[in-house]
Amino acid sequence: MAISDWTPEKKQTLIEHLEDLRKSIIIILIAIIAAAVLCFSHSEQILNLIMSPLNSYDEKLIVTGVTEAFMVKLQLSFLGGFILAFPVVIWALWRFVKPALYPHERKYVYFLIPITTILFAGGVLFAYFGVLRLILGFLIYIAGNNLETMFKVDQYVSFVLAFTIPFGLVFELPVVVFFLTKMGIVTYEAMASKRRYALLIIVILAAALTPGPDPFSQMLMAGPVYLLYEISIWVAKFSKPGKGRNQEETTEISE
Repeated sequence: MAISDWTPEKKQTLIEHLEDLRKSIIIILIAIIAAAVLCFSHSEQILNLIMSPLNSYDEKLIVTGVTEAFMVKLQLSFLGGFILAFPVVIWALWRFVKPALYPHERKYVYFLIPITTILFAGGVLFAYFGVLRLILGFLIYIAGNNLETMFKVDQYVSFVLAFTIPFGLVFELPVVVFFLTKMGIVTYEAMASKRRYALLIIVILAAALTPGPDPFSQMLMAGPVYLLYEISIWVAKFSKPGKGRNQEETTEISE
C-alpha cells in the first residue's frame, strides 16, 4: 500500500479544514441559540427548579438591581440551551474531527462519549439532589437566629452553578485516567502507591472548587472524589496502553 493511502480518510486542504470548522461552529451556535430561546420562554420554571433546595427551608430570593432578574434568567436560558443542544454540539464536533481519526480511535469515541455524558450528568445530579440541600441547610444554620437571611438571586444562582458544575467535571476522573493509561502516562501501580498524595491533592482541589469557605461543603466534595480515585485505580488496572499512531501507521503501510 502506498504511503499516501494510509491516512484516516482522504486528505483535506487547509481551506477545506477551515470550511468544515466554520460549518461546525455555525451549527453549534444556531443549536444553542435556538434552544436558549426555548428555555427563556420557560425561564420561570427553570428558576423554580434552581430554587427548589432553598424553598425547602422557607427562604426566598430577592432582587436588588434593575436588570438583575433579566440577566439571571438570560444566564439560565443559555445554560439550559447548551444542555438541550448538547447532542447537536457533540455531533457537530464529531463531524469535524472524524476525518482525522483512525478506526481504533473512533471506537473509543463511540464508547466514551455516552459514558462521559452520563458521568457529568451524574455528578451534577448528585451535587444538586444529594449535597446542595445539605450545604444550604448548614449555611442557614450557621447564620443563627440573630441574623435574617436574604439571598440575592444572582448570587444564589451563581453559587448553585459554581457548586454543581465542578461535581460534574470531577466525575470525569475515570475517563481521564482511562485515556492517560492508554497513553502510558499513568499506571495502576503508580496510582495505588500514591493514595496519600492523591487524598491531599483532592482536599486542596475541593477547597478551591467549592464556592463556600466552610469545611463542610469541602468534605462533601472531597469524599466522592476520593471514591472516584479508587474507582479510577481499577480502571487503570484493567486498561492497557494502546498502540500509538506511529504503530498504526506502520501497520497500515506494511499491508
